[in-house]
Amino acid sequence: MKIELILEDKKKYLDLLLLADEQENMIDKYLDRGELFALYDNDLKSVCVVTQEEAGIYELKNIATYESYQGQGYGSKLIEYLFKHYQDRCKTMYVGTGDSPKTLSFYEKCGFKPSHRIKNFIVDNYDKPIYECGKQLVDMVYLKKQF
Repeated sequence: MKIELILEDKKKYLDLLLLADEQENMIDKYLDRGELFALYDNDLKSVCVVTQEEAGIYELKNIATYESYQGQGYGSKLIEYLFKHYQDRCKTMYVGTGDSPKTLSFYEKCGFKPSHRIKNFIVDNYDKPIYECGKQLVDMVYLKKQF
């Protein structure tokens, strides 16, 4: 298994990024300014994008694993790698997601703790309703990891 920082042609990973963030124009808001990492285990399994929001503050904007590889630990390995990669320059890393118990428990297992929420963010910023586990996502729920 190897993880690479992708410096060029980031849109090549759009199919995978769209699994975690369903609207391309939302991805466009952070893809160029973020660092894109790709996890390979023979072939591509997962990607993520991390942005610097201010000095010492980073945000995991997108993390996605191909559906056929989900549940095999690739997302957790990628987050573990990010924590090591950013440990010397990051005081706090945030991640924002919909209010889905499955997703929230994944991030909590990875070491994130609840932080805050932005009411109606998803319904106000996405063209179509987004559902996860049969529930419409409405608010953006933020979790954080202190270093």
